[in-house]
Amino acid sequence: MTDALSDVDPIQVAAVLAEPTRRGLYEFVVARHEPVGRDEAAAAVGVSRELAAFHLDRLVDAGLLLTEYRRLTGRTGPGAGRPAKLYRRATGDIEFSLPQRHYERAAELMATALDRLGVATGLDALASIARERGRTLGADAVERPENAAPGRGSLGRLLDLLRGAGYEPEIEPAGDMCLRNCPYDALVQEHRDLTCGMNLAWAEGVVDGLGASDVAVELNPEPGRCCVIFHPTRVADGSKA
Repeated sequence: MTDALSDVDPIQVAAVLAEPTRRGLYEFVVARHEPVGRDEAAAAVGVSRELAAFHLDRLVDAGLLLTEYRRLTGRTGPGAGRPAKLYRRATGDIEFSLPQRHYERAAELMATALDRLGVATGLDALASIARERGRTLGADAVERPENAAPGRGSLGRLLDLLRGAGYEPEIEPAGDMCLRNCPYDALVQEHRDLTCGMNLAWAEGVVDGLGASDVAVELNPEPGRCCVIFHPTRVADGSKA
């Protein structure tokens, strides 16, 4: 099976994910770094192993998940048991609109035009606008009633905002926040400097708008995640503020 979603029918995908248990299983699998077994997935959503297997395989048939087989015990040879069937997210994008829209095509043309204008004009103008939009979004988030509750810190507001924007934020063991998804992945392939610069400026604006003085933003691209990473502010002795 291919490792991409280019041939998936978006209408079929919408129908498959409409079932609540199936959607819950899908969300659990995509949130994990490693492939997930049927027992683990079943326990996560509170259904039987048999029901989880049925829904997981439906997700595979729809092209949303991929499978692999591996012995979870690490044992090999006679008596090691059969390899377990594991599930992981398929790569690629799915778009569905009626009537058809092609915003990605327009974005590609605009990005090409900005690249040709050069750093002093196109890139700087884009960064300025992105930072402004991010600052407005952050400031609006602070004003929401659910974010005004006592003890609701800037990190929690930032997590919610980034989730809503499609970045799939995740707190790493060291306390840094990375973004597992780049909503502009298709543009990054041909316009990396432009797209990553826009992402960084937008993230800086969001942090500023939230008043998150305890969070710093860094451009730190690595395979499999967005180019931006958020660090808790550290004081002089190296401890977190």
